Amino acid sequence: MIERRHRDELFKLIDSNRKYWRQWHPWLPDTVRSAADAERLIAGWLQQFANNRGFCAGVWFQGRLCGMIYHLHVDWANRSTDLSYWLDEAHQGKGIMTASCRAFVSHAFNTWKLNRITIQCATQNTRSRAIPERLGFKFEGIVRETEWLYDHYVDHALYGLLRSDQADADAREAYEPPPAERGAGPCDAGHSD
Repeated sequence: MIERRHRDELFKLIDSNRKYWRQWHPWLPDTVRSAADAERLIAGWLQQFANNRGFCAGVWFQGRLCGMIYHLHVDWANRSTDLSYWLDEAHQGKGIMTASCRAFVSHAFNTWKLNRITIQCATQNTRSRAIPERLGFKFEGIVRETEWLYDHYVDHALYGLLRSDQADADAREAYEPPPAERGAGPCDAGHSD
């Protein structure tokens, strides 16, 4: 969990990625202009956790804070949450955020017993969209003009994952066919005319 003692690390992370994150997360670089602002952001996340409405964690790689991941707006009555994340530009492409999201999905379904997780990303943010696609989330549609980015609205791709989807995927992953069944598809059987 991210704590107030991480404020300087968080501010340094935001400050060093300000230009990069500005294209997808305008609120982040525009509202966090000092370590004190980072501490207020952390205080808000901690309050959300205290109110049992979400959970925010730092993502560390080799001892360095490189991103954030969180369950936003946990809806206990409907057993659902939104998953959100952002990662330092230099750490992308290493599977760090995919692994973090996988852990958060597992926690949501297995510990919290939630039924549904959604992820929304700008339709043009291909790196962010690749994560739910990799994790088996279903593409559910486009939320049109849902976010204002400086001088225009952007559409978001909406992805959803149900607990039953995850259980099906886990069962498929756990099953390994016996050696005699592996590779014996119709093209391998050797047909004769």
